[in-house]
Amino acid sequence: MKRGEPVGKGLAGRGVWRVEAGASTPADDLLAEEVPVDIRFDGVAFAVMMASPSDLEDFAVGFALTERRIAPDAIVGIQVREVIEGIVLEISTREPAASGRAPAPRAIPGRSGCGLCGSRALEEVLRRPAAVGEGGRLGAGAIEAALSALRSRQPLNAATGALHAAAWCDTAGGLRLVREDIGRHNALDKLIGAMRRPGTAVQDGFALVTSRASYEMAAKAAEAGIPVLAAMSAPSALAVDLARDCGLTLVGFTRPGRHVVYSHPQRLDGVEGGRVAG
Repeated sequence: MKRGEPVGKGLAGRGVWRVEAGASTPADDLLAEEVPVDIRFDGVAFAVMMASPSDLEDFAVGFALTERRIAPDAIVGIQVREVIEGIVLEISTREPAASGRAPAPRAIPGRSGCGLCGSRALEEVLRRPAAVGEGGRLGAGAIEAALSALRSRQPLNAATGALHAAAWCDTAGGLRLVREDIGRHNALDKLIGAMRRPGTAVQDGFALVTSRASYEMAAKAAEAGIPVLAAMSAPSALAVDLARDCGLTLVGFTRPGRHVVYSHPQRLDGVEGGRVAG
């Protein structure tokens, strides 16, 4: 491994000093790559997102869907071009001039930890997704089974300790798709883009993310029609309000043997129904 050079898609090597018991030793370390991705619709610049340089075709489709910029079935081509400054993601659509839906550019770039950076107006931020479908019923151990299996499906995070993952799981907790990114929103967009492929039924399972369930994460899941979103960390109050409004089952603090259900518990076996405060 040469210091300062990429060693694989999404990984880069850097020299470090490991300090232990008061003694330092020069060593090489693997770090997660974070690159600017210039997203363009039909040649028109829309946003620059900081992201991991993997599964970018999936990212293009998922981003277009969850940002309400263009319907995924209107995409006719995706080109990934590496340039000196980063990566250009060219998304070509059907009849862009006639569609009248040319996306307005974001005001500022989107960072890897930001899902709404650059939105121009409050109505763009606090959007109300349509109601999600009924969805399937999850087995009592489905979330725990998915959580247990996910660690072995995160190779980039295993190497660096710096990436989030988003997984699509069946109703028994089996992992069907996993995507990684340094940004939690990007990982979910990549997963949603991958789920648009034939054979993936959005109603027959749930999404599991290795992050908190912020408002924009819940909004992206609902926009894609995902009925259940489980997160390893906490949700925000606004995310819970959105989930209750649009029918999304929102689960937080997923840990071995326990989790917290914040909305629509009817999709989970072993959870008693009824009213809760708030």
